[in-house]
Amino acid sequence: MPIRLMLADDHRMLREGLSRSMTEHGFDVVGEARDGVEAVNMAYSLSPDVLLMDVSMPEMDGVEACRQVRSSAPDTKVVMLTMHADQDVLANAIRAGACGYLVKDCSTEDIAGAVRLASSGETALSPQLAASMLDEVRKLDMAPAREERVVTKREEEVLQLIADGCSTSEVAGQMYISQKTVKNHLASIYQKLDARDRTQAVLQAVRMGIVSLE
Repeated sequence: MPIRLMLADDHRMLREGLSRSMTEHGFDVVGEARDGVEAVNMAYSLSPDVLLMDVSMPEMDGVEACRQVRSSAPDTKVVMLTMHADQDVLANAIRAGACGYLVKDCSTEDIAGAVRLASSGETALSPQLAASMLDEVRKLDMAPAREERVVTKREEEVLQLIADGCSTSEVAGQMYISQKTVKNHLASIYQKLDARDRTQAVLQAVRMGIVSLE
């Protein structure tokens, strides 16, 4: 029985080209969405095995659409497509439930392979992306929370501002402290959360419920 595949991309030419290519590879293309909202609604009504979805779309971006699809149609696996190999977007997509992430200059064979992997419950990343990034995010999501590593209230404030996208100087300005003090807080946070950098610290803090991502 062929894998039931749905496509979501705001570029009609790309959708049509992908539809032809994926059909030639033996997939049953059951639907094509033009934006994130339509992708969520169609995935809920069609329940495809795999949804191949662009990251950048109107109405609702692919990461948020992925999160909603995984909530409303949990049996549908999501593979994201993007123009750039952005590890921050990759981390957000994986947290949202994506099981594959490809850059658009990959071959149709690569896409077909990723869809098959997703359908079987495995993961797929473009060669341009470090496989270790996926491992890091998953380790952070799966690692048990350790009570002895709880950060101070002041460090929570620093973490939340970092999670909101603030730079070191912006954190210092908003908290009325020096940049050196911010860096000292970050060093302490990294040690307590067993993190190497800001991304790992924020991911760990989100998993532990210390901060939230808007």
